[in-house]
Formats: sequence, C-alpha cells, structure tokens
Amino acid sequence: MPGFARASDLRVLLAALGLVLGAAMPARAEAPKRVASMNLCTDQLAMLIAAPGQLVSVSNLASRAEMSAMAEEAARYPVNHGRAEELYLLAPDIVLADVWSSPATVSMLRRLGVEVVQFTPGASMAEIRDNIARMGEVLGQEARAEEILAAFDGRLADLTADVPAHRPRAAIYGPSGYTYGPNTLAGQILLAAGFDNIASELGLDWGGTLPLESLIMAAPDLVIASRRERGATSRSEEILGHPALRGLRRGGALTDESWACATPFVLEAVADLIHVRHELEAEG
Repeated sequence: MPGFARASDLRVLLAALGLVLGAAMPARAEAPKRVASMNLCTDQLAMLIAAPGQLVSVSNLASRAEMSAMAEEAARYPVNHGRAEELYLLAPDIVLADVWSSPATVSMLRRLGVEVVQFTPGASMAEIRDNIARMGEVLGQEARAEEILAAFDGRLADLTADVPAHRPRAAIYGPSGYTYGPNTLAGQILLAAGFDNIASELGLDWGGTLPLESLIMAAPDLVIASRRERGATSRSEEILGHPALRGLRRGGALTDESWACATPFVLEAVADLIHVRHELEAEG
C-alpha cells in the first residue's frame, strides 16, 4: 500500500485488524451452506477450497483473465459487483471480503444481519499459508485446506531448493516508476526466485517511487516491468516504454493474475522468474 511510509505501519495496522476480526468470528457448529465473495483474492481462495455448491457468487473481477488466475473457473459462478443490496439478495450465510473492501458495503451487510469475514492481504509465503488455513476454517473445509497447504509447501520447497551461488540483482518496475520492496508480496516472490531486490539498496523496504535515473544508475541484472496492455493510454505507463530502459535486461512480467493476491498461484510467478534466472546464469 503506497500510502504507508514504513512497512511497520502496515504490519501494526493489519495485526490489530487481525485481532479484532479473529475475536469477532463466532464458532460454527456446521459449515456455511451459502457463501459469497466480493473480493478478487478471496474469490480465488474460496474457489480453491469451497465444497461443490457452497460458493454462490464471486466478484466481477474474478473472471477477468488479466487479473485472475482462476478466470476460467470463475466464469461458472454468478457475479456480484460488491454492492450490499445484491449480496444481501443472495441470502448468504457468509460474505467474504478484504480488509480494504468498501466499508459502506461491509457495514450495511452487518447491519442487515449478514456475517462478513474479512481477510488481510498477505505479504509473505507464511501469510499465504495463514490465509489458506483460515479460509478452510471459515468454510468448514479444513481437510481440503490441508491438502492445498501440503501441495503449496511441497512445490515451494522444490522451487527454492535450487539456491543460486550468486544472487542476481533485480528491480520490479511498474506504472509511474513504482517499485516493490522486500516486505511486499512481490518482493517475497523475487526473493523466493533467487534474486536480490535493489529496492533494499535504495532504502525502499516496503516500496515507493523509483526515479528512472536511479534505476539506470543501480544497473540491475534484470528489470521486471508491468505488462503494458495493448492500446493502453495511461500516462502512468508511458515510463515503461522509455528508451533508457532498452539498455537494461528485461524478463518476466509483473502480472496481476499471479502477483497480486496471496494465493498459491504466486508460485507460478516464482517458477517463471527462476527460469529467467537460469537464462541469466547460462549467459554468464
């Protein structure tokens, strides 16, 4: 979250939210029968873990391939747009949301007697595990969550077993020159793939704007830039096509579908980056 000056600010806030939300969730005698999700990241966790027929709606973002790693699966579910009235009419036992979801929607649903369970965005592999386990508890599908955790742990161990003798230096570069530091999910993906993050060298442990001049002077071995959509006219993306970047090695892409949410799909980004690292190592 660019609005926070230090990683510790966000960690303290999320810890406090986690305590409040955890204390507010009552014990359940049985699994909820009707569950709706209004957030892209909870959409994907719920689709992975929910029993057949248990998940009755996902957000309108879940079926967008440029944003969701489960777009094809999401197309089979009814869609909601995160509005309280449409979610209420679904008669859900539980609505899944993020801590940054619309406060007005969350408040209205709770006033109408609908239980809303909010998840914190994960910023590490450990927090991905926490979200998987918690979703299993919320849905009453603990056994399914354990299976997913075992698969996640196994693949992460396999991917990170290949420890490079020399860790190449990389930079993540997005619209408006924004970069992600090691305390972010993107930064953790970079670390797991065997790269050092130049944001650490520049004192951007959480992230922030990285001037193009600073990027060029840092001379990273690799720049991982956001993928520019064909026909995009955003001024914030113009920097990604700057001629000065042509002299830097670019590989992989910072894509929302595998980088944005704390789900097992981050391992796809890790695997892609490991492949790029192997290419760098082969070039010497």
